[in-house]
Amino acid sequence: MYRDILEKQMNSSFLTRNNQSYINQIYEIFLKDPSSVDSDWRNVFQKWIFETQYEQDQRSSDVKLNKIPGEYTKYKKNQISKSTKSNNNIIVVVEKILKLINSFRIYGHQYAKLDPLGLSVNKNKSNFLELEYYKFENEDLYRLYDTNLLGISKGFMTIEDIHQFFKKIYCRTIGFEYMHILDSTIVFWIQKQIESITNISEDLNNADQQQFLKEIIAADKLEHYLGIKFPGAKRFSLEGGDVLIPMLKEIIRYSAFKHEIKEIFLGMAHRGRLNVLVNVLGKTLQDLIDEFYGKNLSNNQSGDVKYHQGLYSDIVINKHNVSLFLLFNPSHLEIVTPVVMGAARSRIDQLNYRTISQSIKNINLKLQNNTVLPIVIHGDAAISAQGVVQESFNMANTRAYGIGGTVHIVINNQIGFTTSNIYDLRSTSYCTDIAKMIQAPIVHINADDVNAVIFVTRFALNFRKKFNKDIVIDLVCYRRHGHNEADEPSVTQPVMYQKIHNHLKVVDIYAQFLHKNKIIDMDKIQDMIQVYRSKLEHKQHCMIENWNPTNVRSTYHPNDHNDLNQKTDYFVLKQISKKYLQDLAYCISNIPPNFLLHERVKKIYAERIEMALGKRLFDWGGAEILAYAVLLKEGYSIRLSGEDVARGTFFHRHAIIYDQTHGSKYIPLMNIQKKQGSFLIWDSVLSEESALAFEYGYSIISSKNTLVIWEAQFGDFSNGAQVVIDQFISSGKQKWNQSCGLVMLLPHGYEGQGPEHSSCRIERYLQLCAENNIRLCVPSTPAQIYHVLHQQMKNSIQIPLIIISPKSLLRNAMATSSIEDLTYGSFNTIFKETNNCCILNQINKVIMCTGKVYYDLLSSRDKERLYTIAIIRIEQLYPFPYSDIIKIINQSYSHVKNFIWCQEEPENQGAWYYIQRCFCKCITKLNMNITLHYVGRDASASPASGYFAIHQAQQKKIINTAIRSII
Repeated sequence: MYRDILEKQMNSSFLTRNNQSYINQIYEIFLKDPSSVDSDWRNVFQKWIFETQYEQDQRSSDVKLNKIPGEYTKYKKNQISKSTKSNNNIIVVVEKILKLINSFRIYGHQYAKLDPLGLSVNKNKSNFLELEYYKFENEDLYRLYDTNLLGISKGFMTIEDIHQFFKKIYCRTIGFEYMHILDSTIVFWIQKQIESITNISEDLNNADQQQFLKEIIAADKLEHYLGIKFPGAKRFSLEGGDVLIPMLKEIIRYSAFKHEIKEIFLGMAHRGRLNVLVNVLGKTLQDLIDEFYGKNLSNNQSGDVKYHQGLYSDIVINKHNVSLFLLFNPSHLEIVTPVVMGAARSRIDQLNYRTISQSIKNINLKLQNNTVLPIVIHGDAAISAQGVVQESFNMANTRAYGIGGTVHIVINNQIGFTTSNIYDLRSTSYCTDIAKMIQAPIVHINADDVNAVIFVTRFALNFRKKFNKDIVIDLVCYRRHGHNEADEPSVTQPVMYQKIHNHLKVVDIYAQFLHKNKIIDMDKIQDMIQVYRSKLEHKQHCMIENWNPTNVRSTYHPNDHNDLNQKTDYFVLKQISKKYLQDLAYCISNIPPNFLLHERVKKIYAERIEMALGKRLFDWGGAEILAYAVLLKEGYSIRLSGEDVARGTFFHRHAIIYDQTHGSKYIPLMNIQKKQGSFLIWDSVLSEESALAFEYGYSIISSKNTLVIWEAQFGDFSNGAQVVIDQFISSGKQKWNQSCGLVMLLPHGYEGQGPEHSSCRIERYLQLCAENNIRLCVPSTPAQIYHVLHQQMKNSIQIPLIIISPKSLLRNAMATSSIEDLTYGSFNTIFKETNNCCILNQINKVIMCTGKVYYDLLSSRDKERLYTIAIIRIEQLYPFPYSDIIKIINQSYSHVKNFIWCQEEPENQGAWYYIQRCFCKCITKLNMNITLHYVGRDASASPASGYFAIHQAQQKKIINTAIRSII
C-alpha cells in the first residue's frame, strides 16, 4: 500500500534532496515565480550543491522546460539514470517513515505516561515505535525529509526529528486512541488538531492557569475540611482526581462561550459527587453539613444519602447563561447514563421539535443548533462491567435516542473497591474499550497534568461540536483513601497505597509548576489557600471568584415540591362533542390518494373509518390512536417508544403505514393540523433497561407537556429493566421529590404462549405500591384506555402510570366501546355488574377479577345463564378504590357472604395477596362477616405452562371452579 502511494508520488516528485529530478521540478517553478516556492526550498537552493546551477539558470528564467538547452537536458537525464537505484532505496526509507508515523498514531498511547503513580505497566507495548525496529541506515538518519509530503507540514526534518516530534505528541501524558475509526474525515480532523500543536499550554494565559489552580485548591481544601470535621464518615472523596473540578468548570465555560451551549445535563456516581455539588453547582456548605449530621431536610420523604443527591443551578459565563442539572443517582452504577441521555433528548425535542418530528419521514435525525450538552462521569471498574453502558453506547447514534454526542469522563482511579488487578476487572486492555463499538475517539490523560487535562477537555468539546458524536476522556488518577473513608485500602493494595502516601497532591504539583514557570508566586498561592479556608471555616458560600451559581434548587422543575402523600385528583374529562370526535377519528383514518396500503392494514383503516362514522364499535387500537389525536390537537406532545411500537407487536396500532410500492411512510397523527403537538413514535433498540431508563429521563423533563409512553414487547420482558422500575420509577419521588409522568404499557394475559409470554409480574409492581407513588391500571375496554391516557396527561400531579395492557382483547368483539363511551364517559376504577338479568337480592356469589379473565367468566356465566352470580371488574389496582368497593358491597351485595377473587396467574403471583389485604380493610370498615376465596392456578415457580394443552386444561378449570363451585 505504502509503495503504491509513493510510486504515484514519485512520478511527479521525490522526497529528499538526493532526488535530483524532484528538485529540478521545484527549481523550474522557482524560476518562474520565486514567491510560489516554500521558503525552505529557497533556503535549500542557496545552500545545496546546486547553487552554481541555480545562479546560471536564473538568468534564463523565461526558458520553459521543453526549451532547456540540450546540454542541461542531457545532464538531467544522466542524473536521473544515476539516481534510479538511489530512488528505490528512498522509497523503502520513506515507507518506513510513514509506517513509523502511523505506528505512533496507532500505538503511541501504549507508551504514554498515563499513571500518576507509575505503577501501571502496559505489557502489550508494541516495539513499532522504536527506530531500531525499522533498521534505518546511518545515512538515512541524517538525511533531511520534506515533512509537507509526509502530511505534517513541519518543514525539513531528519528521521530522529520526526521520531521525537511524534513521541512528544503521542507518548507524554496524553494517549490518543482514534485509529479504530473508519471515517477518514474524523481521523484526519483529529490528526490535524493534535499534530499541529507544539505546546498544549499555548492557548492558556497566566490568568487561566491561576484560575485552574484556585479551583484545584477549592477541591482539595473542601475534602480536607470534611475529612477533619467528619472523620470516618462516608463521603467518597475526590482526592487523587481533584482535577475533575477545573475540568467540569472548563467544560461549562468553554462550551458556553465557544459553542453556545445553554443547558448541561450531568450524570455521575458517588465518587467526588459532594465536591461537584459544592464547588461546581453551588450547594451551600451548611446544607452539606446538615446532611452529614443527618438532619431531615425533606418534606415528608424518606430522602436519600448525600452522595446520591442531584442539584440544579444557573451559571453565567461571560454573559452566557448555562443551566446545569446534576441528575439524582442510585448506587446502581452506570444506570444514570441513559437517564441523562433521555433528559438531554427531551430538551432537544422541545427546542427543535419541528425538525425532530420531520426526521422520521426523512429517515435521518438532524440535531440542528444543538444547545444541550450531556456529560456522563463513569468509574473505571463500572464502565467496563455494567451492561447498561453497552446498551447506552448502542443507542447513541440511533434516531430514537440520538443526542448529538455525549462527553464521557472516566474517573479512572485504577481500582474497584478492593480489586485492582485488571485480569480480575475486565478482559480488555483499557476500561474504555467498550466505546470502540461506536468508533468513539478515546483520550487517556494523566490527571496530574492539569494543563493537559484542559487541552483534552477543549479537544473533546470541539470534536463533539464538529461531529455530533460521543467522545471518551479516560482521566487516569488514583484514590487517596479507601473506597469510602472508613475503609482501610492498604490491606489489599499495600504497594499502591505506599506509593500514594508518598505521592504529591495534584494541587502541590500544579502550584510548583506555575511557580517554576513564573506564572504565580508562592505568596499569592498562600493567599488563595487562605481565602478558601476562611470561607470553609465560616461556612460561607464556597464559590471562588468568577463562579457564582444562582437559582440553586434540588429539582429540575421549580414546582416539584408537592407532598408525596398528597392525593392525586384525577382529571375528569370535559365533555367533547360527538361530531368533534368523529371528525378527528375520520381525519386520522383517511389515507392520502395513491398511497398503496397492505391489504391487512387497508382493512384496519377501513374499519376505523366505520368507527369514526358510528357504524362500528371502537376496538383498542382505534381508541388508543384517537386518544393521541385528541391530545395532539390540543397542543400536547406525545413520545411513544418500545420494540415494534409503530406497527404494534400484536398488529393493532399501525401508527406508521407504508406504501407497498416504494416503501414510503405516512404518519396520520403527524398530519392532523398545522399547529398541533409533536408526535414522536420510535421503534426502539432491542433493550429494556437502557430504553426504559432513557424514557424515565425524558419524562422527568417533559412530562408536564408531553405524554411519554414506553411499551414492552411483552410485559414479561419488563423485568430486564427492574433496576429502573425499583430505583427510579417507583421510588424517585419519595427519595428525591422528582416527579415523573411516564406511562408503561405492559402486555399481559394467559393465552397459552408459555412462561415467557404470559405475565408482566403484576405482583412485583403491586409490591412497590405505597404512598401514592404510582398508578396501576388494568383497563379492559377501549374507552378505558382512551380515558386513562387523557387523565395521565392532564392530572395536576404527575406520577408514573403502569398499564397492564391486553393481547387477545385487542381484537375481542366483546371488548369494544361506542363513540358515546369515549365522548361522555370517564375512567372507571371499578365496574359493577351491569347485566339486568342479575337480580340483586338473588345474587349469592360475587366474583371479583381484573383484566382478560373477566370476559372468560362472563361468557361462561351467560352461556350457563347463572345470573345468581355477579362479576365485578377492578380496573385500577393502585391506588386501590376502597371507597368504590365499600359502596358497591354496601349498596348491592351486603347479603352475600362469599366472595371470590379469580385470576389467571398462579396463587403466589398476580394480585391475590394484594387483594386479600385490601379486601380485608374493606370488610373491616363494613363490619360484615364476609369471606374472600381464591380461584386461580396453583402456586407455581413458573408463571405459566409451556404446553398449550396444559394451559387449556388449567384455564377451563379456573373458569369452571369460579362459576360452578358451591362455596
